[in-house]
Amino acid sequence: MKKLKASLVSKSIETRLYQIPVPIVGLTGGIATGKSTVAELFRASGFQVIDADKLVKSIYQKELSLDFIKKHFPSAIVANSINFKILRELAFKNSENQLTLETFIYSQMPEAFKDAYNKLPQSEVIIYDVPLLFEKKLNLLIDVSICIYSPKKLQLERLIARDNIDASLAENILSKQIDIEEKKKNADFIIPNITNLSDLKNNFNSSCKQIFE
Repeated sequence: MKKLKASLVSKSIETRLYQIPVPIVGLTGGIATGKSTVAELFRASGFQVIDADKLVKSIYQKELSLDFIKKHFPSAIVANSINFKILRELAFKNSENQLTLETFIYSQMPEAFKDAYNKLPQSEVIIYDVPLLFEKKLNLLIDVSICIYSPKKLQLERLIARDNIDASLAENILSKQIDIEEKKKNADFIIPNITNLSDLKNNFNSSCKQIFE
C-alpha cells in the first residue's frame, strides 16, 4: 500500500484538513497545466484520489445549492436548473460574485470531503486534487503540496485551444487564480509539464520516488 515518507508527514489528525486520520498530499496547479492528467497517473499507480471539482459538482446537486443560486444569481437559473455557463460567466466577470459563490461552496466542502473519504478503500495516504489549494490556504492544513507546472504562455495556449475561447477570456480566467510562478515557489514539490506526455510521466515517476515509499 502506497504511503507518504515518514519525514514528510507534517500534520496530526487534529491539525490536518477536516481531521482526516491519514496524510493528505495536495495536488494543484493552474488551469490547463495538466493537473487532471497527473491525477489520473496517481490513480493508475494505485493511489486514492479525491477530486475537489467532483466534490463541488456533488454540492451543486443539492437542493440547498439550487436555492442559494436562485437567491444570489437568479439569471443563472434556466428551467429551474442551474445553467453553469451563465454562472461561470457571472463569477469570472465580478470578483464579489466569485467570492460569494466560493464562500458558499467551500462551506459545504468539509461534509462532502469526509463523505468521499469514507467511501474510499482503506489507504495510507490521500491525494487531494484541488485547484484552489493556495488560494484557499488549504496548503497550511495538508502534509505535502505538489504543483503541476507549465509557464503562463503555455497555459494560455492550452486553455484557448481546450475551451475554444478567446484570449481575453482566457487571460481573465487566469487572473482569478494565483500566478503559476507563485504556486511553483510555494509548493513542496514541482512536476513540470512543458513538453509532452512521455516527459510528464517521467517527471511524475521521479517525484513519486522522492515523496512516497
